[in-house]
Order: sequence, then C-alpha cells, then structure tokens
Amino acid sequence: MNLAIRDIRHNLGRFLLTSIGLGLLLGVVLSMIGIYRGLVADALSLVRGPGADLWVVETGTRGPFAEGSRIPGDTREAVARLAGVTEAGSMTFQSLEALHRGRKLRLQVVGHEPDRLGGPAVITEGRGLARGRFELIADVKTGLVLGERIALGGDVFTVVGLTRGAVSSSGDPVVWMSLRDSQVLQFRLSPAPARREAARGPVATGAPDTVNAVVARVAANVPVESVTEAARRWKHLAAMTQDEQETILTRSVVEKARQQIGLFTTVLLTVSTVIIALIIYTMTMDKLKEIATLKLIGAPDGRIVGLILQQALALGLIGFSAGATLITLVKDHFPRRVVMLPEDAMALGVIVVVVCVLASGLGVRLALKVDPATALGS
Repeated sequence: MNLAIRDIRHNLGRFLLTSIGLGLLLGVVLSMIGIYRGLVADALSLVRGPGADLWVVETGTRGPFAEGSRIPGDTREAVARLAGVTEAGSMTFQSLEALHRGRKLRLQVVGHEPDRLGGPAVITEGRGLARGRFELIADVKTGLVLGERIALGGDVFTVVGLTRGAVSSSGDPVVWMSLRDSQVLQFRLSPAPARREAARGPVATGAPDTVNAVVARVAANVPVESVTEAARRWKHLAAMTQDEQETILTRSVVEKARQQIGLFTTVLLTVSTVIIALIIYTMTMDKLKEIATLKLIGAPDGRIVGLILQQALALGLIGFSAGATLITLVKDHFPRRVVMLPEDAMALGVIVVVVCVLASGLGVRLALKVDPATALGS
C-alpha cells in the first residue's frame, strides 16, 4: 500500500490545482531560459548568415553590431588581395522604420553585393538579388510576400525572395538589398537637408562609396588568425575572426539581458522552493493525526519520510510537466524567438527534483516530531 498515492487520491482536486499553479511558475522559469537562448540565436543569426571567416571593420572599432564602423568601399579589393582569402564582399547594416499597409514596420537592412559574399544563407522562396536595383530579399517575419512592393527612403522596392529565421539582435526582421541601394538609403541626404548643406558650401550630397564591414572567406589550408593579423598590420584596419565577432555579440550586446534573465530565473526558482515547502508543510499539518496513528501502530520513520518526500516529488514533477507542455504549445506565439533545448529542460527537471527534496525538509521535520499519543486525543 502506497500511503502517498492514497493521500493524493483523498485530496486529488486540491493536489492537481496546486500542481498546475506550480507548473505555471515553472513554465515561466523555462520560458526565461528559452528567451535567453532565443536572444543569443537572434544575435548570431545575422553574423553567421554570410558564412564568413573574417570580418574587417574600421580601425578602433569592434564591428557594425557593437558600434559604428565606416570604411571605404574599395577596402574589399584590398582584403581580397590578402594571401589566403578566396572571396570577399562589402556589407552595410542599418535599422529603419517604414510605414507599410498602414502599420509601422521596423527592419534591419543589410546591403551586400549580388553574387558576392554577404547575402542570406538560404532563400526559401523566390530568387536572389539580380544585378539591377530596387529589389529586396525579406525574412518572412516582416509579413512581406513575393512580388510585394514597399517604399523605403523615397524609393520603391520589390520583394523577389524570402528567407526564414533572420533577425537582428534586437529582434527586427532582416531585409537584404543591393549594396548600392543600401548606400543610397543609409548615406544620401533627404531633399531638405541636402538643400541646407548645399547652401553652406560645395559638399557631396550623393551616396558615398562607404561600407560598414568587409567579410571574407579564407582557404581551408590557411589559418584565419594569420590573415586577420595581416589585415591589421598591412591594411591598418580592425579585423576579427568569426569566433571573435560572435564573442563580441554574446558578451556585449546580449550580456545585460543574460544577467537580468539569469537573476530573474534564480528568483523564480527560489520562490518555487518556498512555495513547495509551504505546500508540503501545510499538507503535513493536515494529516498530523494520521501520521501519529501510523507511529502508534509501529510504522517506521522511513515510511513516513517516504510519504512526504514522494508527495513533494509528485507535486514538482507534475507541475514541471504541465509547465513544460504549456510553454512548448505557446512558444511560437511569443513576440521574440523562444528556443527550447532538450538539455535545458533536463537540467531544469533535475533542479526541480533537488528543490522538491530540499523543500520537503520542513514537512519531514514536522512529521518526525509528532507524538504518537496525539492519535489517542479527541
């Protein structure tokens, strides 16, 4: 006879409601972990998209994702001539907000040279950019469809391709356009400021041949570090490997979010421990007379400890299962990407088991102090 199961059956409704409530709390904990994983995945999706080995940026900067970077457009030719470089491409990055279909659409715009390094990793529908202008490849998260036209910076672009899972570190969906279009969009002055600058004296009001970064791919038999050092030494530019660029993103761009989510997750786990402890303590108090009766008829302390510990584990595991199921069902409806990894769920499950064992301590202590003579009272 399993005393824990019989006691749960006796108060099944209350036990299940308590488990579901705890499950909602544990579901929030699991979603926090998934949100952090999603932040990292979003931050790295754009930098991993080109499939580059080397990033060359403005001297004294850490690249276009961490701070501003502007270098001449002919830097690509200089990088392409480095020993070991097999291909290179110029890129620009900018965020903008456009009004489309009566709603504001915030985008991360990436400019690259068609048929060169820097374009989207995979195009799921449509085609890539042709050598003409005013074409876009958009992530499906933008809501744009093939053939749709959208006005950006005074020009009208046509969507010729779609991709998936390409967003910036801030969660904005990515669109790709030709390098020339992006330079015009980023560096050309609008009519009113252009007239003002022209009145101040002879200045260049067109779009300069300026880019934010040059990406390169290195031959398999050439160490990337040697090419990186050559770019720094001979071209007087800042250069970093793909791994270094990813480290900058994860340690600077999303570091504050990681710390905040980690702190919030710790608080939630602490609250969960307290809640489980209080619930088990209350459940133990409700059956003090029954526990005294068990002691009176000779039940060993191990049987009573097992009763409380099994109930605590059942409460935690049922709650964890309910929370994990709920988050799995709704994660695709979050405004930001939520990445659920099996190892994260398993780690949290182990933590829940440890929390349940620790939280059952109050109930066990109370049960062991019960006087068997209490069973003979009224």
